[in-house]
Amino acid sequence: MYPAKLSPGDEVRIVAPATSFSHITAATRQNATAQLAALGLRVTYAEHAEERDSFNSSSVASRVADLHAAFADPNVKAILTAIGGFSSNQLLRALDYDLIRANPKILCGYSDITALASAIYAKTGLVTYSGPHFSTFGMLRGLEYTLEYFRKCLFEPGSFAVLPSPAWSDDPWYRDQENRIFVPNPGCRVINPGRAEGRLLGGNLCTLNLLQGTEYMPALAGSLLLLEDDYESKPQHFDRDLQSLIHQPGFEGVCGLVIGRFQNESEISPEKLAAIIHSKPELAHLPVVAGADFGHTTPSITFPIGGTGSLTALNGAVSFTITEH
Repeated sequence: MYPAKLSPGDEVRIVAPATSFSHITAATRQNATAQLAALGLRVTYAEHAEERDSFNSSSVASRVADLHAAFADPNVKAILTAIGGFSSNQLLRALDYDLIRANPKILCGYSDITALASAIYAKTGLVTYSGPHFSTFGMLRGLEYTLEYFRKCLFEPGSFAVLPSPAWSDDPWYRDQENRIFVPNPGCRVINPGRAEGRLLGGNLCTLNLLQGTEYMPALAGSLLLLEDDYESKPQHFDRDLQSLIHQPGFEGVCGLVIGRFQNESEISPEKLAAIIHSKPELAHLPVVAGADFGHTTPSITFPIGGTGSLTALNGAVSFTITEH
């Protein structure tokens, strides 16, 4: 079940299912609101988004109420998460999935939101989206590629090829908007060659793994997995998190793997990542590519959790297309 695409004039509700909206500075809010207005979107804010407890979040009841209100409001056409964090999976048992299924609309965010977006897809069949937070739109430089693929995925119909960004950055842009460091992007690299077509699942790997063994974990069979992790995931962490996913029922039906770009602090070099992949016999027959434009570096694509895509990785060249979104 795909939600309706966005159009100019649509209302977008900002919710904070993980870290409180109060964590976002006034300048970032102003910039993000202006950027979304430039896309023709009207921004409104969830009633409890500003609440902040000792864990930099808010109560489960408040966060669930805001999500339910956003899905139930016929004027709201998309729900954009404020920022990531650590606690979205606290909400899963309290959500009204019948309400969500009856009011399909776009839900977009990444990082910790992987748990929420994946669970909603698993429980309702509603396609959700791994893409920018509201806070992401507060970026003043280097946002063009992110905006392009946000539009392609959430405004426009039809399949689209995912081309590499010209350059990327791993700097804390929210601390200094003017002094940014951008690095030329060599594009995706092939670790295992091959072709794949399947249902797109994934997002932040360690967050997705929080759903293992629960009713909120999407079925893996037939999927083309898009996986990334942040600076806290060192090689040994990514290795064991990936192995844990491989052990899940249905993984034998996975058709391919696209790995997002790692942050520098993760210390996961191309050589170390290739060694991790090649150490796992379960992946030997799958096409695997790395360095894709999604994850905790910028810029980043938006992709549909539950949509479809195709991957070709042959002769050192990579072609990745999102076919249904």
